[in-house]
This record gives sequence, structure tokens and C-alpha cells, in this order.
Amino acid sequence: MRKIICFCLFLFLGACASTTESYLNNIQNNFANGNFEASEKNVTEQNNLDLLINGIALFHADKYKESDAEFEEFNKRNLSETSSSISREATGLLLGGGVNSYKPYMMDSLFVSYYQIWDLLALSDWANARVVINQSYARQQNMSIEYKKMIEENKNKISENSELNEIIDKNTADWVAFTDIMNPALMYLSGIYFLNDGDFDNAITYLKRANGMMPENTFIKQDLEMAQKRIAPKNTTWQFIDSGFAPRLREQNAGIFLPNIGMVYFSFSEPYLNDDFGAPQNAQLLANVDAMFMTEYREYQTNEVLRSFTSAASKATLQATMYNSGSDSAPILGILSSIYTVASSNTDVRTWATLPKYIYVIRKNESGTLKNNLIYTRIINGRITDNKQINLK
Repeated sequence: MRKIICFCLFLFLGACASTTESYLNNIQNNFANGNFEASEKNVTEQNNLDLLINGIALFHADKYKESDAEFEEFNKRNLSETSSSISREATGLLLGGGVNSYKPYMMDSLFVSYYQIWDLLALSDWANARVVINQSYARQQNMSIEYKKMIEENKNKISENSELNEIIDKNTADWVAFTDIMNPALMYLSGIYFLNDGDFDNAITYLKRANGMMPENTFIKQDLEMAQKRIAPKNTTWQFIDSGFAPRLREQNAGIFLPNIGMVYFSFSEPYLNDDFGAPQNAQLLANVDAMFMTEYREYQTNEVLRSFTSAASKATLQATMYNSGSDSAPILGILSSIYTVASSNTDVRTWATLPKYIYVIRKNESGTLKNNLIYTRIINGRITDNKQINLK
């Protein structure tokens, strides 16, 4: 009886995870077809993931003020990205991962800043664009410190359980990650802002960071050299190209045998890559979002697997105790504990699914005008779904 109940619940929870994946698939399909319709819910009624998906949908639909408002609401709710990330782990200890409110990744916040800068430049609001840039730099510095702390803590945690370590290593073996929290596209766009504003000192600061992150990108080097020589660009167009879709998550299950208890089954998320059609002609890679995601996810998954296993083990112990209590109510208590164990073992597969897989850049000089321009292009499945031009100072 107990096995039947557990099996049925696992089927139910698998269906819940599939529903989440289906929801995100639908959103991606809409974006791929150029349908950038945002939710009609009031901004205060939306959860974190709604705000992220709506913010970028409104940006693509050229509704820059509305997009910026969505992202600002997100920023207000997530003043400390690191505490949000920690609370994601704490909340998931008792409840299943998909039950609690979506807790943003640190990377999410950096992309919020990236798209807010685009919003504000499209509105010719240079003053507030500078504010966002300054905030994002400080945020990235704080994230870097917290990320390094998390790495050290996780090294100690996972070394104590070789079986769990094996599961994590197998799950992420094919991934390439950076060694730090970073968003080179955000740094480069900020550097271009200051270069066009004639603020060469700040331009050097941001372009140096971008160059350090993407040393093979010759376009960044060109702008850094101009900033160092204090030369303002002319007749220059920078085209940023968002291509494909960022990694997604799916639910994975595993089991470990514990003496006197039996097999303990637990679930965790597993990343998988989306396809892309390759770099556009004359473009250079600016940001590998797959690697950016994996940089942070690899560390969270360590906590997720440990948390899920520890939680499942404690619940399995409770379940065994209930069944073996010897009381008249033992069967019903055992069944209830089985329901609780399985119902709280699902994992969270939610991500900001509309982010790109890669960000490319093309830098070119065009005679005939002294104006500089920014072009934003979105490509999905080899098809342009958005293309907008912004005149710079």
C-alpha cells in the first residue's frame, strides 16, 4: 500500500515538473515567433519570474518605460541577491523546491541591469542609465565576494559524501563555467556608454573589466585603446546580438541506500542546453550565457543535492518510525508520512527561460555621419525576432 501511494505521488509530482517545463516551453515558443505579449497582471501581483519574463517581453515590444518599471519592481524586491539565494536554499529544506516563490539567481540581477540600460538608452535617459550602471558595478563586486565564500563552504560540505559528489560531477561533467560571477556584456555596454559620454576614466574601468573577461574579443580591445588615448569614437555602430536560449532545468531523481532505513529517493535539477545556429557573420562572442549560468548553478546544485538528500533521509526516518511504532494508528501515520515525504521532495526547474544562449557583438565604422549608434538584435532559431537602433550622443 505504501509503495503504491509513493509511486502515485511521484507520478503526480513528475506531472507538476512537466507542467512547469511546458509553461516555459510555451513562453520560449512565443518569443521564437515574435510574440512578446506580457502578462496583464498588475506589477504588484506578479512574482519574481513574472517580472523577469514580462520585463524582457516589454523591452522587445518597444515598451521601454513599462519594461523598466517591471525591472525596478524586481530590484526593490531583491535588494540583496545573495540573501535571496540563501533563502532559496533555506525554504527548500522543508518544502519541495517548486513550492516556494521563485528565488532569483545572482545572474538574473545582472541581466536586469543589462536590459535596464537598454531601456533607458532607448528613452534617451542618460542620467538614469548612469545610475543603473553604477549600481550594477557595486552589485557585481558584492556578488563576487559572496560567490567565493559559497565555493569554499561547498567544498567542505560535499567532501563528506562521496556518493553525492559523484552524482553532481556526473550531472555537470560536460559544462564549462567561469571562475567568478560576471556579465561581460553588461561591462562592455557600460564601457560604451562612458566612451560616448566622454568619461574616459570610467570607460577605461569598465572596458578593462570586459577585456579581462573576454580577452579574445578584438572589438573590446579597440574601444579600450580609444579610451586610454582619450579619443571619442565617430561613425561607429555597435550591434549587440542575443542569440538562442539560455540553459533550462529538468527534474532528476536518484537513490542512496541507508542501513536500517532502505533506499532514500530524492530529486534535484539537471541542466540541459538549447541549440543555437552559430555566430552571425563578422560577429565576435561577447558573453557565453551557458557558462555564466553554470558558474552559479554548479554551486547551488551542490546545496540542492545535499539539502534534498538530507531532507529525504530525515523524512524516510520519520516514515519508518511511524510504520514501526506498534500503535493502532501506525498504518495511517505511515501513509501520511509517505505522502509528506514524496510531496516535499520535488525540485525547482524554474529559470529565466527567455535569456539568450550567447551574446555577440559587431563593431563597425560607417562614413557619412558623425553619429554613433547602438543596435540591439534578437535571433532565435536563426530568425531575427527583434531589431532596434538607438542613436548615441
